[in-house]
Amino acid sequence: MRIELTTSPGTPGHPNEDWTAVAAPAGGEGGVLVVLDGVTPPAGDDGCVHGVPWFTARLGGALAELSCSRRDMTLTGVLAAAITRTADAHRDTCDLSHPRTPQATVVLARWSEDEVEHLVLSDSTLLLESPDGTVRAVLDDRLDRVPPEVRRSLAATDALRNAEGGFFTAAADPAVAERAVTGRSPAAGVRALLAMTDGATRWVEMFREGSWADCLALVRKDGARELVDRVRAVESADPEGTGFRRWKRSDDATVTYVEL
Repeated sequence: MRIELTTSPGTPGHPNEDWTAVAAPAGGEGGVLVVLDGVTPPAGDDGCVHGVPWFTARLGGALAELSCSRRDMTLTGVLAAAITRTADAHRDTCDLSHPRTPQATVVLARWSEDEVEHLVLSDSTLLLESPDGTVRAVLDDRLDRVPPEVRRSLAATDALRNAEGGFFTAAADPAVAERAVTGRSPAAGVRALLAMTDGATRWVEMFREGSWADCLALVRKDGARELVDRVRAVESADPEGTGFRRWKRSDDATVTYVEL
C-alpha cells in the first residue's frame, strides 16, 4: 500500500484549518482516510472560544478512531457520532447554535478486503480510480449551486448554512450526516483514492489545468506536494485574482493519496 499526504496553509504564519489522517487497523486489514477542511468564519463572533483548528482536530480524531474501531457502524453513523462527541466537548463553554460555530467539510473513506465505502459532505473532493484507469469524482455540489451574489452576503449565506435548500457542513448537529453523499464499491474495482480540500482542487475546478484523471495521474507520478506547488504557482502568477476570480488569494490545501 502506498500512502502519501501533504497539507499547506493558505497564508504562511496563519493556522492551517485543514486536517487529514490515514489509519490502518491493528488487524492489518483495510484502512481509513479522513480529510477535513475547516470553514474560516468571517471576522467577528462565532460563539466559540476554541477556534476552527481545535474543532477540526477534535472532529478528525473522532472520525479516524470511530471508523477504525466501529466497523459495525456505517460511515453516516460514524460522522454523526463524531459530531456529537465533538459538540459535547465544548457545548458547556460555547454557543453551538451560532450559525458560524466551527464547522468543516468532510471526506471519509474506509476499505476492507471486500469493499470501499465513501462519504463526502460539502465541497472537498474524493477521487476513486478503477484498475482500468477510469477516475470517478465524488462531489457534494450543493454549495456550488448557491448563486455568487447570495454568497457575497454574510446574512444570506448564514441563512442557507445547514438549512433545507442550502448546503451542509459538519458543525454541531449530527443530523447533517444524513445529508452526506455516500456509496460503496467492490474493493476489486478501486485501485487508488485521492482526497482533496478545495484549496487543492483549484488546479482542476478553478484554474482548469487538467481533468480529474490528470490530477490523479499527477499525484501518482510526482507526489501530493507537486499538486499543491502547482496550485501555488498559479496563485502567485495571478495575485490580484484578475485572471481567476476567487474569494481568497490562496487557501489551505490538503492532498491525501492511497493506493490500495
